[in-house]
Amino acid sequence: MSGQGPAVDKGMNTVLGCQESYACGGSDEAAFECDECGSLQCARCELELHRQERMRNHDRVRIAPGHVPFCDSCKGDSSGSVNGGRLRAVVRCQGCKINLCLDCQKRTHSGINKRKHPLTPYPPARAPQDNSLTAGESQMEILKAELEKVCSFLLVDEREEMQVKDEEDFVSRLRCRPDELLKVVSIFGNTGEGKSHTLNHTFFLGREVFKTSPTQESCTVGVWAAMDPVHRVVVIDTEGLLGAGANQGQRTRLLLKVLAISDVVIYRTHADRLHDDLFKFLGDASDAYLKHFTKELKATTTRCGLDVPLSTLGPGVIIFHETVHTKLLGSDKPTESAERLLQERFRKLGLFPEAFSSIQYRGTRTYNPPTDFSGLLRSLEQQLDNNTTRSPRSASVIYKALQALSESFSGDIPDEHMTSNSFFPDEYFTCSSLCLSCGSGCKRSMNHLKEGLDHEAKHRCRYSAQYDNRIYTCKACYEGGKEVVVVPKTTASSDSPWFGLAIYAWSGYVIECPNCAVIYRSRQYWYGNQDPVETVVRTEIQHIWPGSDGFLKDNNNAAQRLLDGVKYISQSVSELSVKPAKAVTSWLTDQIAPAYWKPNSLILKCHKCAEEFQPNDTKHHCRACGEGFCDSCSSKTRPVPERGWGLAPVRVCDALYANVSPVPELLDAALEEEGGTLIARKVGEAVQNTLGAVVGAIDIPLGLVKDAARPAYWVPDQDITSCSECQRAFAPRLSIHHCRACGQGVCDDCSQERRPVPSRGWDHPVRVCNGCSQKPGELPVPVLFF
Repeated sequence: MSGQGPAVDKGMNTVLGCQESYACGGSDEAAFECDECGSLQCARCELELHRQERMRNHDRVRIAPGHVPFCDSCKGDSSGSVNGGRLRAVVRCQGCKINLCLDCQKRTHSGINKRKHPLTPYPPARAPQDNSLTAGESQMEILKAELEKVCSFLLVDEREEMQVKDEEDFVSRLRCRPDELLKVVSIFGNTGEGKSHTLNHTFFLGREVFKTSPTQESCTVGVWAAMDPVHRVVVIDTEGLLGAGANQGQRTRLLLKVLAISDVVIYRTHADRLHDDLFKFLGDASDAYLKHFTKELKATTTRCGLDVPLSTLGPGVIIFHETVHTKLLGSDKPTESAERLLQERFRKLGLFPEAFSSIQYRGTRTYNPPTDFSGLLRSLEQQLDNNTTRSPRSASVIYKALQALSESFSGDIPDEHMTSNSFFPDEYFTCSSLCLSCGSGCKRSMNHLKEGLDHEAKHRCRYSAQYDNRIYTCKACYEGGKEVVVVPKTTASSDSPWFGLAIYAWSGYVIECPNCAVIYRSRQYWYGNQDPVETVVRTEIQHIWPGSDGFLKDNNNAAQRLLDGVKYISQSVSELSVKPAKAVTSWLTDQIAPAYWKPNSLILKCHKCAEEFQPNDTKHHCRACGEGFCDSCSSKTRPVPERGWGLAPVRVCDALYANVSPVPELLDAALEEEGGTLIARKVGEAVQNTLGAVVGAIDIPLGLVKDAARPAYWVPDQDITSCSECQRAFAPRLSIHHCRACGQGVCDDCSQERRPVPSRGWDHPVRVCNGCSQKPGELPVPVLFF
């Protein structure tokens, strides 16, 4: 060429690019040349173009190293032309990105503007090899062979139960590598719209990977999946909307789980016009996705360590609309895009599908079958190539996301929710529990109790006398930054059982804080006692949820604990054959006696005169030595300050009456004893008359008092037919006992253990069933909901 000719850059890359941009967008390297299409084509474009019936018999040539393409510009005017008058190229213009024969290069690039374009020469053209067509056919055969191996499998059944065991099983059924990054395409639409047929022809060259049927019955039940080996995507087929069958609520909820893990969603409709159901479905799906699924997907993102959160935006939506008798959307309004018309339709219906990353319309008008799915495929590939909002991930992450949603949102849906006008009402995804006091529903997601999350209501509760659902918190702890629930109790945890009841009879109930000890006694003073709400506690109204322990008020159990004591005394009366008053006095004395007193059961004769005590004789304890004496041997009184009895005269034995000087070592312990068990004895003596009424209760059959004494959480005797542990039927010889923790009826063999149940008011070991005795920690674990 002359110096005025074009610049030839021999170092420029002569890699041939795809000229179709049908499936690849023009970014892939050319692999075929089709004589009849007159273009270079990548493997994907060649496959998609020539799968169409009218193009299947085109002659294609496999591009080999050194291949020279046809001229892109000539019209076949030159002699020696081939392929319908076109010539092979001699150069490639890197500026224009076209291949030119010598004549076309001179004709188009002789002007000033293009003269200096860099040109890359091609080697002399070679005659086509005889096996060129065989190479193209070989490529097709390879792809067809891969597709022949593809088969679908049931991923989730119609009851929302996963049908794949684990991640490894999921990868194995997809026939992909564990580390391969994939995207998910799913399809939705009404029953009978041809969803399975659409997937088969879009991804699998028409092979029936997903089952189709010409009958009226829906051929897809549950969720099915398969792997497209060409596009490397997980393809998911779903059962149709508005179909007949049971568990419609669960089936509809299942669709949203599939939508949530998808990258691209196809909504297939064969209607001549877009109905409101389509917009309603997408609008409701968007609301439910944002409200219920975003949080769970974020948690899955954290567990799997993804760089791009699964919940940043929902999937892209492609509305695939096939018509026969009507025009496609937007065809009569060339100035407005179909997507703009879709958004306007959503707005008129009051729906805002904000969760979706995009909503695209792809229509096709079928005058004569078969349906043309090429436009849908191009839209899908554009969406799949876009990683700005949805990143590909491994099959294990896809499985984990679906499994997490299945665990969080599963279970039966009450029939009353089936009449909702929403495709995805909140009741499909939220806890169905209602507060027994105010009727408010729990706002947490389904199965939240499995995650250790308590019930929570949208509104504050109201007080119910039936459940007495007030709770108290310690005011001092609250002001110190802690919220500690306290319960009115008959006894403090440090009191012995009967001494505590004696104090209850004398000074009323107590409120005890684990941090601040006893903070209130209802009758601490003879007059002027203040309300605890005004002084030491804060009051709140709690929700009462089904299955919870409710409000654990200890003083409700006082009557039962008193009855337990009466039963113990009555048994002693029958065994000892003594008068009830003596048995009560003896038993109560031992319960509240100072540590140095000799127990009544061990006092058989007077310590001084050795005369044996008769059943009706009264035993007296010397306040100085603690031994037991008859009345005549302990008739004297004097102060015994060394034992903590102060300066008032108290009963002493005759032997120590003369010894008026206190014992030094006992005097040292006086202050310590004054704050210890002697106070119990003093109070006990002061209230014995009050507890004397217990003796009269022995004459009343215990069965008549049990109903009045039973705590509120106990199961009534008439409702108990068998032991809750061993299921043995109760009979006259098999007595009913109540577990102090759960309140269930159990037999004696199944309630041998004794444990404190402080949250029920039993601070000392009491009867519990075998099931509760094996539970760790405090019994029962209080469940308090605000």
